[in-house]
Amino acid sequence: MRDEYDFSQGERGGFYRPQAQVHLPVYLEAEVQTTLLKLAAAKGIEYSSFVNDLLKKDIELLQIVR
Repeated sequence: MRDEYDFSQGERGGFYRPQAQVHLPVYLEAEVQTTLLKLAAAKGIEYSSFVNDLLKKDIELLQIVR
């Protein structure tokens, strides 16, 4: 590594995209993931859609309880 770097020609925010969406990884326990994969397959829907639907329903229930 150099002792000093010249950033005088640098441009701030060159890669910033305000509309960019960040998709954070979610790590499930193996047993949970296996069960969800089987349930999604049995319903004939995509795994991620199935998990999102489950989470949306849980969020609704939590909001109702409040």
